[in-house]
Amino acid sequence: MMGGYGVGMGVGWVFMGLFWVLLIAAIVWLVVSLVRSGHRTDDGMPVPPPATGFGPASAPSSLELLDRRLAAGEIDLATYQQVRAALRESGTR
Repeated sequence: MMGGYGVGMGVGWVFMGLFWVLLIAAIVWLVVSLVRSGHRTDDGMPVPPPATGFGPASAPSSLELLDRRLAAGEIDLATYQQVRAALRESGTR
């Protein structure tokens, strides 16, 4: 009586729903990956948040960042000592 219109619609609704779920998931993934990549430097270290007027106004010094990288296990002791000596020789804070 319906001329065959109702036979394939169940499968069509499933594919249409799956399409929209995948499309929304792809958009969410894209936004999250763009946000994450925008907050990292070239070496993969996170960029410190911008100053908001709350808390310390100065950025951490190079030696403080080096200390943090050693504490986090990102660099070994030999590299730490070598870079620390080079920073002290150049007078970098």
